[in-house]
Amino acid sequence: MSQSKYESKITSAPYSAAQIYRVLSDMQSLERVKDLMPKDKIQEMEIEPDRVRIKVDGLAQKFTIAIVDRIENDTVKFGMEGIPMDANMWIQMKEVSPTDTRLKLTVKADIPFMFKMMVEKKLQTGLDQAADMLAQFPYNQWQ
Repeated sequence: MSQSKYESKITSAPYSAAQIYRVLSDMQSLERVKDLMPKDKIQEMEIEPDRVRIKVDGLAQKFTIAIVDRIENDTVKFGMEGIPMDANMWIQMKEVSPTDTRLKLTVKADIPFMFKMMVEKKLQTGLDQAADMLAQFPYNQWQ
């Protein structure tokens, strides 16, 4: 298996990198959007400052998304545990002005060759949708 890299489109959020970083670097921020997540897909969610454990429909066990690295006002990197492949994700922030920060999500994953063609398009679509969603959060209200 070789690691594949997937990048979202670049989106623009009308906030400073510091405002966005403050929210994205604390997994407990998910409490604010927990009710927006699809209840038919997410069965359980345990949130801590550096990790979230999730039980989703279709997977036999919970998996964990944990913050593994932070670069203040620049990047938050996540590792994934409990899934049948090695994968990590990071969110990059590039402040253009105090009211314009560009966001990009990147995923690196060891996807088995026989599944690659089935998941690549869905993964790309999901990354682009996540980037759009992250750009729309009201970061200034979440201090």
